[in-house]
Amino acid sequence: MIKDYNRIYFLGIGGIGMSSLAFYFINANKSVAGYDKVNSLITKSLSEKGAEIHYVDNDLSIPFEFLNKSDTLVVYTPAISQYNKEFKYFKDKGFKILKRSELLGLISKDKFCIAIGGTHGKTTTSSILSHILFDNNLSFTSFVGGISENYNSNLIQNGNDVILVEADEFDRSFHTLFPNIACITSVDPDHLDIYNSKEELKKSFIQFVNNIKSEGILFSNEKTLLGGVSYGFSSNCEYFISNYSATKYSSFFDINHNGSIIASINFNMPGKHNALNALVAFAIGREMNIDNIAIANSLSTFLGVKRRFSYALKTPKIIIDDYAHHPSEIKAVYDTVKDLYPCKTNTAIFQPHLYTRTRDFMSEFAEILSKFDNIILTEIYPAREKPIIGISSSKLLELINNKNKSVLKKSDLSNYLKESESEVFVIMGAGDIADEVELIKNNILN
Repeated sequence: MIKDYNRIYFLGIGGIGMSSLAFYFINANKSVAGYDKVNSLITKSLSEKGAEIHYVDNDLSIPFEFLNKSDTLVVYTPAISQYNKEFKYFKDKGFKILKRSELLGLISKDKFCIAIGGTHGKTTTSSILSHILFDNNLSFTSFVGGISENYNSNLIQNGNDVILVEADEFDRSFHTLFPNIACITSVDPDHLDIYNSKEELKKSFIQFVNNIKSEGILFSNEKTLLGGVSYGFSSNCEYFISNYSATKYSSFFDINHNGSIIASINFNMPGKHNALNALVAFAIGREMNIDNIAIANSLSTFLGVKRRFSYALKTPKIIIDDYAHHPSEIKAVYDTVKDLYPCKTNTAIFQPHLYTRTRDFMSEFAEILSKFDNIILTEIYPAREKPIIGISSSKLLELINNKNKSVLKKSDLSNYLKESESEVFVIMGAGDIADEVELIKNNILN
């Protein structure tokens, strides 16, 4: 069906998931255009590769050559409102319109599919596994929900025999996938605006597991209790880590499987959560018939993912930039910071993401943020949502049990942090807080 269209139009083309698909079709010599509300580094890169992009929601802005419904496929992200003028135009005119997840399902349908799911960890795991596959010259295409440091891209290609995708639980998107190999890294409660309870979320993951092809295989973190091949730190797992240690920039550990040990893994990301992501990528690499030593060598040359415990500055202050936007993710960041810098004062700068998530996990956010030495909140990043009465960063601040706390405008962060006596700054959030990192860094250096 996709091959019938020469032009692909993306609503929300700059999103991390949408843009990898846009790059994919550009590489396949399709004409690509789209709308996004934000002019970003990603949209600039797409434009440089030939995509026509505009930033005002107006059907008059749609390029003329994309107005032929027999030749144009329209793809949208769930973040796009049903009231978007261009979405409404395409719908009223009878264009073929697909949600991003539906398109991924079609692309992977007749290929060997590896799907990495989980409420946390799927982007890092997908990136590690992509590097292993690329490094060992397998024919694959990978759609990653972050920018790989090794390839400076969220689309990694070395052929088309295997499709590696992130299985996104939001809006039940991952139910369009029917993988040969599936991985579930975590099933912590999240997206409670979609799922009414953690039980309903778990059922959705079970349905995803049931989509695995009959000869397929599931790898799951021991804490998910979803069966398949287990991995973790417990020696009861089929794959487990022992002798873990970490420096400021790396992890070191042994991998155990079926009584054998692959010793002295050197992995360039600190944190036990990242070691687990490397572990399951190793296990899937083995399932793809890659040699143990070759996988271990690939792990040693993996450079990380942008905004996943990324060092923006190492001296005179330490600035760590992370996508963490859920209490469990913030806890993983906190544990890693305290493990690496136990004697240095730290400051957490957190931009809450979504009013619903802030509402649903208000007490959990407050509990983990209270552990940092200093806490700075910015206003909630709304993304697709409208404000909810009574839900704000100020309300969250009230619940944080720490006297060293404040709410600041993003524009005030840079000067405030320059005067701070903290030695470690951890900047967290899934919104646009990352845009401030370079400003903060440059202000500290100058």
